Formats: sequence, structure tokens, C-alpha cells
Amino acid sequence: MPHEKFQSCIDACYACATQCDHCAVSCLQEQDVKSMARCIKLDMDCAQICHLAASYMARGSEFAHALCRLCADVCQACAEECAKHQVDHCQHCAQVCRQCAQECERMAQAA
Repeated sequence: MPHEKFQSCIDACYACATQCDHCAVSCLQEQDVKSMARCIKLDMDCAQICHLAASYMARGSEFAHALCRLCADVCQACAEECAKHQVDHCQHCAQVCRQCAQECERMAQAA
């Protein structure tokens, strides 16, 4: 089964998507929402590409490696933005995004 080969990356992508969705919603609750705008946008981008990458890997798509390269870049950008904000949900999101970026990079290099 194609997904078994990439299961750790699939799991990391789903965990990252969930955390990014949580972070985006939590950012909307912050006092100064305008200062969180880029974080919210990147959270949404990251969550979507993580879901997409996981589904490509699960079905063994020939484009999964290329998509995981892009996913790693988006996760890294999201991690860097989240790390700038000293609220717990952003700090945790940055950590999860970094882990996902590492998994996606490993997967992409396996091509």
C-alpha cells in the first residue's frame, strides 16, 4: 500500500494541518488581530497544503514528492512567522510546522 511507505509524513501533515487551523482561529481571538494577519494567512495556506500533501501520499500520486517539497517550504515559512508571536498557540504551531517541514523534506528527498 502506498501510504504505509510515507505514514510518518502523512501523520506529520495531518498534525500540522490541525495545529495550523487551531492557530488561525486562536489568532482571531487575540487583542491585536491586525498584527496576526500574516500568521493567519500562512496558517491557512499551511493547513491546506498539508491536507493536500497527505492525500497525495496516501494514494501514491506520482506528484507527491514535488508537492512535499512545496509543503516543506510553506511549513517553514509558517513556522518562522508563528515563532515571532509570543503566544502559546503560535509557539506550539511553529514547533509542529518545523517537524512537518522536516518530514516533508525527507519524503521529497526520497524521490
